[in-house]
Amino acid sequence: MIVLSAVLSACSASDGEDLQKWMADQRNLTQPKIVPITEPKVFEPQAYDQVGAVDPFSKEKLTQALQRDGAQSVANGALVAPELARRKQPLEAFPLDAMAMVGSMVRNGKPVALVRVNSLLYQVRPGDYLGQNYGRVMKIEETEVALREIVQDAVGEWIERAAALQLQEGPK
Repeated sequence: MIVLSAVLSACSASDGEDLQKWMADQRNLTQPKIVPITEPKVFEPQAYDQVGAVDPFSKEKLTQALQRDGAQSVANGALVAPELARRKQPLEAFPLDAMAMVGSMVRNGKPVALVRVNSLLYQVRPGDYLGQNYGRVMKIEETEVALREIVQDAVGEWIERAAALQLQEGPK
């Protein structure tokens, strides 16, 4: 026990002088490595060589664009013109998502779909109109009513798109 305490006291007597000396030596030997920054690129101005080109804001360019757009809207307006001239049917007052197909049948050899709107049943035949987007019934099957709608796209042009009412099963 005495020998062990003597050894331990000998280790603590140096008060870490060796350690402090070693740390100072290592600190002096270590030099930071600094990587030099690359030179910035030299800005070289470019000459504007579009002086003789057509000005994008010229009156001629604007009138050409307006004439082109006018011709397209006349062509697309032909889709909607007959739709606006006819008398609206009762089911055109409701959006398609407010309607539900609840059944189908064949009457006098022609398919008929049963559509429920606001808890009232309507008989729909091919050629009838449904919904608020000029939707015309193109085909009636046992499980769906296929429609052709005429809607405006993001640009404002009239396009045709397909829509359908699926058979709704179960109580509602």
